[in-house]
Amino acid sequence: MKNIKIKNLRWSFLILLLTLNFGCDQISKKIVRNEISEYEHISIIKDRFTLLKVENTGAFLSLGDNMPYFFRLIILTGLPLLLLGYGLYFLFAKRDLSVSMQIALCFLIGGGTGNLYDRIVHGSVTDFMHMDFFIFQTGVFNFADVSIMIGVGILLLQSFKEKKKTTMVQDVE
Repeated sequence: MKNIKIKNLRWSFLILLLTLNFGCDQISKKIVRNEISEYEHISIIKDRFTLLKVENTGAFLSLGDNMPYFFRLIILTGLPLLLLGYGLYFLFAKRDLSVSMQIALCFLIGGGTGNLYDRIVHGSVTDFMHMDFFIFQTGVFNFADVSIMIGVGILLLQSFKEKKKTTMVQDVE
């Protein structure tokens, strides 16, 4: 009985985290679509953080934007759909995943689903945030991209911790 409660609690937490990632992304994009004109530039923090609505029919930084529609459909919709489906299966089927891995996957899947949903429903992904850090600038991005980057960051941190742990064990031997 206790195992069932723990499993239900785990599933509830994962579904909540996936929903929050997807929901925050979609709510922010809906607001931007309704309130900001295409290519309108709004300064939030002294031109260092700005809002700029762009409809991206390509992938990251508009890569693939000029590909024929059929290839864009396969590469930017079909492939992500398969990967996200496998990611969901992996997240819920693997019982021995660390908590950090589960959280990272929720961010990756939630963000990926947000952008895929846009691509399927709207034909493009709504990007609207831009940052200028004096030395470099970001491309225009959205909250789904932020979720994906957080997920990647967690996975990188976890892999560094694992590598450090493995190195320490090898040094002891």
